[in-house]
Amino acid sequence: MTDEEAEAGFISIRWHKTGGKPICPRCECPTVYNCRKSHGASRWRCKACRKDFSITSGTLFAFHKMPLRNYLAAIAIFCNEVKGKSALALSRDLNVQYKTAYVVAHKIREAMASELKGMQLGGEGETVEIDGGYFGGYVKPANFKDNRRDRRLAKNQSGKRQVVVVMRERGGYTLPAVFKSESAALGWIASRLAKETRLIADEAPSWNDLHGRFRVDRIDHGQAYSLPGGVSSNGAEEFFSRMRRAEIGHHHHIAGPYLVRYAQEAAWREDRRRVDNGRQVQAVMGLAMRCAPSVDWCGYWQRAARH
Repeated sequence: MTDEEAEAGFISIRWHKTGGKPICPRCECPTVYNCRKSHGASRWRCKACRKDFSITSGTLFAFHKMPLRNYLAAIAIFCNEVKGKSALALSRDLNVQYKTAYVVAHKIREAMASELKGMQLGGEGETVEIDGGYFGGYVKPANFKDNRRDRRLAKNQSGKRQVVVVMRERGGYTLPAVFKSESAALGWIASRLAKETRLIADEAPSWNDLHGRFRVDRIDHGQAYSLPGGVSSNGAEEFFSRMRRAEIGHHHHIAGPYLVRYAQEAAWREDRRRVDNGRQVQAVMGLAMRCAPSVDWCGYWQRAARH
């Protein structure tokens, strides 16, 4: 695609309600006129507020330096992967620096995560599976056996290990979040589930308090993986399988403050595993055009050192 064709694609998605006719993102005035410079990117000026704006003004890709064709290629390459895309591989595909690909990949994850804001799961007659998986904080064992310590004890851990708690509605969406422990997620679970929802959890004692709020069926994985009546958490386990393979095969280390973004990416991929690549790319483009400029990544590499 040419740069003009890529711009036309973003225009048609951002202003699809007006048939591709630009509207001022500041005052929403429909009366704008073209003020594009020669050999420059598309640009318009609002008649009401007299402000200039471009295709990406006020969106996740605001203040971009690369051509829009590169962002379109990044989205297509990112969506084409099944379990994830490393920033190093993306930098090679786009022929850009690693830090550029790193920020672009995280912005795409932020766009995917925007669909989950305020999402409620379950309801009358609906079944939701919950489970938790621990990521990060790996402590390498000592070389000699006599020097090794029990890494299950808190005093021998790094303190960076976090749990990803996931709720997966059967036939619906997947909603993950990150906590220090499974028991810390109970309030979040109650706030995101309808009261009439049927819950299915494993034998972990962290879920015991949910019995007072919901109808909960439990399964002991030491005895069986599924029981009659549809009692299983295999859907939640599928999510963790995808995320764990992304950690092992692509990223090698996903932890810290951005662990939730990797979890949200895995949820987005899991929910759309049957959707063709073209519709996935269009969906991510639409989400990116509806998102505000990134708080975490807009100008990330240009910030002064914090003390």
